Amino acid sequence: MRRTTPGLRATATAAACAALLAGAVALAPTASAVSPDTATAPYNCGTFGTVELTLHAAQNGTRATITPGSPDLTAPVAIPANTISATLLFEKNGGPGTTKFTNTSSPAIPAGFPIQVTLVGTVAPGDSLDSYLGGGSLRMSIGAVVITCNALAKQTPGPFVFD
Repeated sequence: MRRTTPGLRATATAAACAALLAGAVALAPTASAVSPDTATAPYNCGTFGTVELTLHAAQNGTRATITPGSPDLTAPVAIPANTISATLLFEKNGGPGTTKFTNTSSPAIPAGFPIQVTLVGTVAPGDSLDSYLGGGSLRMSIGAVVITCNALAKQTPGPFVFD
């Protein structure tokens, strides 16, 4: 019969648990994050006036979504689902390049409610995206109506930085 001390058994058990936990962490999928996840910037939207757009960002790997919205940018009439075609440009990494986000679908929006659409784009680790000051940074086509919103300033608190 082999004898072990209780302290030795506890140490061996703790070491085995630590090894299992380390293995589980190594196999877990990596989480992606964007920081900040919300930013605001003033945009001139023509006949809709100057609005403060709130931009909500999310990331899943190389796929990122941006949802711009403002309580001041409302639908003058009811907008059926999947009838908004939209693009949003961001200045990329502080340089001359841009990254484009487009929508794949849009919700039905009742008259008088804020126009909101989720836009999808591709990002790489380290991408830093900020409101594009080159003109026409948010463009939405709703039937025959085109709304163009030009960024008037960089977003605050700062650019979206993707993992």
